[in-house]
Amino acid sequence: MEILDWQRPEACGEGASCPEVAVTSDAVYVRSSLRPDAIAQLDVTEWRDLLSAIRAGEFDV
Repeated sequence: MEILDWQRPEACGEGASCPEVAVTSDAVYVRSSLRPDAIAQLDVTEWRDLLSAIRAGEFDV
């Protein structure tokens, strides 16, 4: 796997429990800062679907 440039939301600051995302030309990778070795690979359609679901509140508790 290529070296990924992981980004986290500014709101996390240096927090220990944050989502992290790395974008490449053909995939989006998502992980938790708590488990950096557990990486999900999404294609562009899956990434868009995930963002739409988050924005729609589908994961709100």
